[in-house]
Amino acid sequence: MSELAPSSDPAAADAGSVPSPFWQAAVGAAVVLVAAGMAFGALKIPGDAGYGGVGPNFLPWVCAAVLGLCGVLLIREALTGGYRQAADPGGAPRAALGPFVWVTAGLLLNAALIVELGFILGCTLCYALAVQGLRRANGQTGRLAPRALAVDVLTGLAISAPVFWLFTQFLAINLPGLTNTGWL
Repeated sequence: MSELAPSSDPAAADAGSVPSPFWQAAVGAAVVLVAAGMAFGALKIPGDAGYGGVGPNFLPWVCAAVLGLCGVLLIREALTGGYRQAADPGGAPRAALGPFVWVTAGLLLNAALIVELGFILGCTLCYALAVQGLRRANGQTGRLAPRALAVDVLTGLAISAPVFWLFTQFLAINLPGLTNTGWL
């Protein structure tokens, strides 16, 4: 029973699968670099003030600043002893490629077919394939049963149709439709 109890020894955390402080600092540095890239991109957005004195570059600058702050805090944490409260990530020792393929296929097919199928059907296809991948990752049985597929498709339609209508009818944002009516 004592073998299962968590250790309070900080060196024991390094012996598990928690990355070393060097790699923890490297993650923080990567986050800072992503923030710098976002800030560089925000420089290219015009800053003309719009409604309420806020221009279109405001949100990218806020995101870059917050992300940069998070990166700096990650580096500080790594350099002052590492992620002291980090738990062992657990999970499977190897990635499950089958579920990854299902989810990736859903995303890529949606991107490739959204103009031909329209937003609603493209997103429904993406949802149904992603759910199949997540079910496989969870080890669920009966994944391709007709009832499960029907529930997945109906749920995908129930999610994507209101989003499409909200964007096209109420916000006047053009999304690819199956017909030219604006309702499908």
